[in-house]
Amino acid sequence: MTIEAWYMDSSDEDPKKPHRLEPNQPVSQDELKKLGVFSWKLNANIYENDPELEKIRKEQGYSYMDIITIHRDTLPAYEEKLKVLYSEHLHLDDEIRYILDGHAYFDVRDKQDRWIRIFLTKGELITLPAGIYHRYTPDETEYTKAMRLFVGEPVWKAYNRPADEFEVRHKYVASLQGS
Repeated sequence: MTIEAWYMDSSDEDPKKPHRLEPNQPVSQDELKKLGVFSWKLNANIYENDPELEKIRKEQGYSYMDIITIHRDTLPAYEEKLKVLYSEHLHLDDEIRYILDGHAYFDVRDKQDRWIRIFLTKGELITLPAGIYHRYTPDETEYTKAMRLFVGEPVWKAYNRPADEFEVRHKYVASLQGS
């Protein structure tokens, strides 16, 4: 099973809605890989002792892990945090998220600067490459429990667009030239 992704409409309506184009224009896993976005489907019910997750963590060097629950009852300043997370930004490191429960949308830009919406559900792990413009929102259920993974110490800094001056952004854009 693979994650579901599609090109987004241009509506400014509630970001927690699916925002599919009519007719829907799905985006394949191969297209996401060309953008540097990779995913796995795991068994979130056994995440604490999952040998497959441990193998991925070891192979990718994901040494740090924590868990966050994004819901209005558990996240202080919920609405303000969602606005920050939904602002288009990039990171200087890869962003790795494993959905342990609930749902989430990660939106990424394609080579033509169009938005692609990636719908993640329980058991789906995704990596967004350093330098890719993206944003996050929960879906209409407003609930996501996710594991955050990092190589080394966590870096929480996001740089809102435009952030084209960073070397990591230049490297990311250059990586798209060959795909």
